Amino acid sequence: MAMFSKLKQFKDLRDQGKKLQTMLEGEAVTTTSAGGQIALTMSGSLEISGLAIDASLLNPANKEKIEKGIKEAHGEALKKMQRTIATKMQQSGEFNLPGMN
Repeated sequence: MAMFSKLKQFKDLRDQGKKLQTMLEGEAVTTTSAGGQIALTMSGSLEISGLAIDASLLNPANKEKIEKGIKEAHGEALKKMQRTIATKMQQSGEFNLPGMN
């Protein structure tokens, strides 16, 4: 009987995951770094949907600055999207994840 209970819990978690995906389809966050010269946009599915680098940075001498700026922008976008996800989950009241109560 315990196996059927576990299967139901798994199905419920999967259903909740699908609902969350649907809720986040239209979400996006944008962050900047390098003094606003690098802008990164992340979708609700945590994919980078946009990256803009100011033309003044585009030369080999700025390679490390560009790499650092992209990493910083990505990290900040990920944090912002995680906060958005948590807020959406709380607002909906539909998500009952084990261990998250």
